[in-house]
Amino acid sequence: MLTSWVVVPTCLPLVRRRCHACASERFRPSRRFRVNAHHKLLDAWLLVLCTSCGETEKLTVLERVQVRSVRPELLDRLHDNDPVLAAELLQDPVVQRRNRIALDWDDAWCLDTGGPDHGDHLADLDHEGLDVSVRFAARVPVRPVRLIAEGCGLSRAEVERLLTEGRLVSAVRLSGKLSGDFTFTLKR
Repeated sequence: MLTSWVVVPTCLPLVRRRCHACASERFRPSRRFRVNAHHKLLDAWLLVLCTSCGETEKLTVLERVQVRSVRPELLDRLHDNDPVLAAELLQDPVVQRRNRIALDWDDAWCLDTGGPDHGDHLADLDHEGLDVSVRFAARVPVRPVRLIAEGCGLSRAEVERLLTEGRLVSAVRLSGKLSGDFTFTLKR
């Protein structure tokens, strides 16, 4: 029996970057943009706020770009402070590299198992086992062992034991972190 789970972001992740005012390393996205035009050139930034002192920092989205080369719908979304655009840009690897930031996804996601209660999936084990397809709604780096433990109502140690016994198998390596879709089988 194939079951589908989805890793869903619940809020925007924190931005990991050192604050120049208080040396804190966490910023909260404000979901606001600043757009500045210099004749025919355009700059755009996503504003983030320090979680300790409230200092505002700018994450570069566009830098010295010809106004005509920017799609009008993107410009409208920047001017409207579109929260969906803020989420998209935070997850954009180009924006992350340009601004030398990393995202902190702790407490910013949840696992939707499609059922009312986690842990019911072990009761669904039939003679062949339980096949689960895990899909990521956003690129959230999560340890698969943690996902499986949460989704099946097990401890991480029990999931590790199932892995070493060969009762938990997957085509991808389940150690480390993943942010892409994968499947696994829990054998009876």
